[in-house]
Parts: sequence; C-alpha cells; structure tokens
Amino acid sequence: MAGEAVRLLRDFGRGYAVVVRLVTLLPICAIALFRASPDHVRLVGLVVAIAAVWTCVQAWWLRRAAGGLSPLVADVVVLLGLSLTTFWTGAGEDTNFGWLRLLATFACVTWQWHTSTLAGGAAALLVAGGMLPVFAGAGADPSVLRALGWLVVVSALSRAAWVIVGRAATRADRMAAAAERARGEAEVASAVRADEREHANALHDTAATTLLMVGTGQVRAEAPWLAPQARRDLGRLAGRGLTAGAEADLVPLLRGNLDTPHVSVEFDLPERLRLPAEVAMAFAGAAAEAVTNVRRHAGAETVAVRLSGDARAVCLEVTDTGDGFDVDAVPATRRGLRESVRGRMTGVGGTATITSSSETGTVVRLKWAGGDD
Repeated sequence: MAGEAVRLLRDFGRGYAVVVRLVTLLPICAIALFRASPDHVRLVGLVVAIAAVWTCVQAWWLRRAAGGLSPLVADVVVLLGLSLTTFWTGAGEDTNFGWLRLLATFACVTWQWHTSTLAGGAAALLVAGGMLPVFAGAGADPSVLRALGWLVVVSALSRAAWVIVGRAATRADRMAAAAERARGEAEVASAVRADEREHANALHDTAATTLLMVGTGQVRAEAPWLAPQARRDLGRLAGRGLTAGAEADLVPLLRGNLDTPHVSVEFDLPERLRLPAEVAMAFAGAAAEAVTNVRRHAGAETVAVRLSGDARAVCLEVTDTGDGFDVDAVPATRRGLRESVRGRMTGVGGTATITSSSETGTVVRLKWAGGDD
C-alpha cells in the first residue's frame, strides 16, 4: 500500500502534467498559425482548434480519472490522427511540422509523471514511431525526422527523473513509518513504565506500609484494626484499573482512601467533583500518601483535607499541625513524596507543593488545571 508521500507525489504528477499541457498550448497553437502558408491557414486553424479542444478535454479527463489507461490511449490516438493532417495542410510545402512535434513532445514527457513505466514508454514509442513515416511521407526535412528520435530520449529522461523522485518519496514513507513505529513503541513503553510506577506506588501506599509497620514493631500483629486495614489495602490494589476516557467523582474517592484508624480526618469537601478518572485517582492516591505520612511521622492526631475548584481547576490541601520536617533534607531514595505525591500529580499534568516547619506543621497542596474554558 502506497504511503502518504507516494500518494501525494502521484496526485502532484497528474496535476502538474495537466498544467504543463495547458500552459504550453497557447504558444504551440501560435507557432502553427504563424508558420502556416496563406493557402492553408484556414485548414491549419481548424486542425489547431481540434488540438486545443482535445488538450483541454484530455486535461479535464485526466484530472477526473481515478486511474486506468483510457486517457493515455485516447491521447495517443488523437496525436497520431493530428499528425495525418500534414498531408492536407501543406506541411510538405511550408515545413510546418514543428508545432505537432512540440505538442507530441510535451505529451510524451508529461505521460511519464502519471503512468507506469511500461505504459508511458510504450506510448512514447508509438507516437514517435507513428509520426516518423507520416512526416517522412509528407516531405519533412531529415532534421525533423531526427528530432522525432529525440522525443523518445526526452521521454526516457523524464521517466528517469520521475523514478528518482518516486524513490525519494518511497524512502520518505519508509522513514515516516519507522518513526511512527518508534513513536508507538515509545508510547507503549512509557505506558508500561507509568503502570509499573503506579503499581509500585499503590503497593508502597497500602500493603507495603502496613507490613512495614507490623514488621518493625510499630503495630502489634493482634491489633484489632489490622485485618480491616489489610482488607482496605487489598481493595485499593484490586481497584487500580481505569477505563480510558472515563470520569470519577473525587469526593467519595477521598473519603474512602483517607479512612485511617490512627488519624482523625476533618473533611471540607463539596458535594461532588467529577474529574477525568486518572486525575481523580492521582489526587486520591497523593492525598492518601500525605495522610499516611502524617500518621507515621508527624505525630498529629488530626489532619484537615480541604478541596476546592471545579472540573477545570482543582486545589486540594492536606494540612496537619504536627512536628513538621525539612522538605529539602528528605533523601532522594525515599519514594513517598517523590513518587506517591509529586510523581502522581506530575503524571496527570498537575503539581504538588509541600511546605513544612516545626512551628506550623505541614501543608501538602495539590493542584491541577485542565478542560475547556
């Protein structure tokens, strides 16, 4: 199947052939009339009119034709028929062969731009071979007969140039296809990496955190809230899948994801706020990690979660009055803030800003803007 560059080149060749034939028509007709003898000027004028009308008809036909050899075959027949008129227009007496040769030359050259090599070459040979005995019988000068041989040569040169251009178009299509494949592979790889990151984030925020607290002795294995927490962790992991293009209500996601037994969450939320599903999940996941950090590190008993905005711009703040910490001193190897908070928001085109001090506690501010104005 032809690529875009090859298709455009074929359309260009067909259109440019029409333009060249029409542009050269007026000077060719003028040459025929100026070279005609007074005794034959009317007959020559009639033949020239037929040639002009046919050239216009052929141009129209070529522009409308979706393919096939019919316009080419008809063009060959008409050109050979016009050459036969030299027996009646007195061409043998006044050597008025040039205009017909020019008409045939431009036809043969432009055929090479919209036909196959076999069809275009055969048509040029037929016209040159058919005109040669006709012109010779009409008394053409040997130089005119030799010029007919050049008709085949210029047709071959035209074909060679068009083949070179066509190969360049084919290479361009191959390069474009390779680039498109590379883009597709890069997009797939990026999607796989994003899914892997989100899976790692989900594990970090849920089961891994719970298991770590148990393993380090922060939580007793027989703690009554541990089993329900494990069930919630598994539920969040099982519900990670999203439907492309779907929407989700951020408000119930926040209430469900931020449910924790050790920290009291004070919500300031609207009744509902529908967002693209991936954006809503990013907000919910980042906020859950912020609340988890309060539980594990801040020493605060309450955390305030305030949501404002609409489907075009959203701001979510998670605030606590705990111990606070030096944001710049957090090691790069810690993935909680880097991936679970900032990474999630960056992945959906949002931002995450964290301010903290020992006097005022910590504020995690999540923002996203999108949608139509």
